[in-house]
Amino acid sequence: MRWGLAGVLAAAGLAGPASPAAAAPEAAHVVSTENVNDRQQTVTVFSPAMNRPIPIQVVRAADSSKPRPTLYLLNGSGGGPNESGWDVQTDAFDFLRGKDVNVVTPYGGSNSYYTDWIRDDAVLGRNKWQTFLNDELPPVIEKFLGSDGNRARAGVSMSGTSVLNLAIAKPGYWKSVASYSGCAQTSDPVGHEFVRLTVELWGGGQSVENMWGPQNGPLWRANDPLVNADRLRGTEVYLSTGSGIPAAPHDTPLDRRIQEGRIPLPVQLAFGGPIEAAIRYCTVNLASRLRELNIPVTLDDRPVGTHSWGYWEDDLRTSWPFLAQSIGTR
Repeated sequence: MRWGLAGVLAAAGLAGPASPAAAAPEAAHVVSTENVNDRQQTVTVFSPAMNRPIPIQVVRAADSSKPRPTLYLLNGSGGGPNESGWDVQTDAFDFLRGKDVNVVTPYGGSNSYYTDWIRDDAVLGRNKWQTFLNDELPPVIEKFLGSDGNRARAGVSMSGTSVLNLAIAKPGYWKSVASYSGCAQTSDPVGHEFVRLTVELWGGGQSVENMWGPQNGPLWRANDPLVNADRLRGTEVYLSTGSGIPAAPHDTPLDRRIQEGRIPLPVQLAFGGPIEAAIRYCTVNLASRLRELNIPVTLDDRPVGTHSWGYWEDDLRTSWPFLAQSIGTR
């Protein structure tokens, strides 16, 4: 028998203690569950990329007698906590409870654009959301829910940009994406400034360069849906936008969010009007580019409406037949 040096030393009793095996990296997994009601749960999923647990709001399909598709709803720039998301600002969960679809809404990621940042931010922390949302979360949560592998994603405002980039990063993985009032241009000067304001001014982030580097760097173009529109081929795309012109009932005291004091009406009009007008510009540009590329797109170009939750609540209902058809549910 031939002995290596380690074997000889061990046989002679001269070898030191065995080195412990390197611990395997922790995989994404369900950490905990908490029932909200008969079909809704808060499911906490550990993200290896961000090294922290992420709470997920889940609504199970109305009929779970067989595997069902999954709709991932992403919150806007507020990330969901502090009454800033779909669950509080809209009736989305009540509306979708009657559908044969599992609904998955992550909490967190405020002002992160749900992308992978190149550096941790002193204020916004570690953001590796693209990795989490495209690679870590779907296998774990869909196994937990018993889903059938058909999936769609919808986002609003900030995440209206994100759902497009997430689909571009993983072509064909998402059956469809719906972008409600999401700016599709990020690398031109106007788009860059809008992203910077979202991250730094409204989100309080240290620097937008911690996200995609300097303004003229390659990552800004790599994360521009208009520039990379050709990679949306094979994904069904739904876009919606308003004109910025106020209208009833959402831009009046009749809207329940105004009545509940969630946002003052003068603020919604003063800020929501110009923002939506700018977003309409880049949304129409993306729709035109997709048509130039012979990539099917559904565009709901509303003649009125500011950048506000009332319209996005309507957008979800209006786009539901599109989403349902794409993932094969009623």
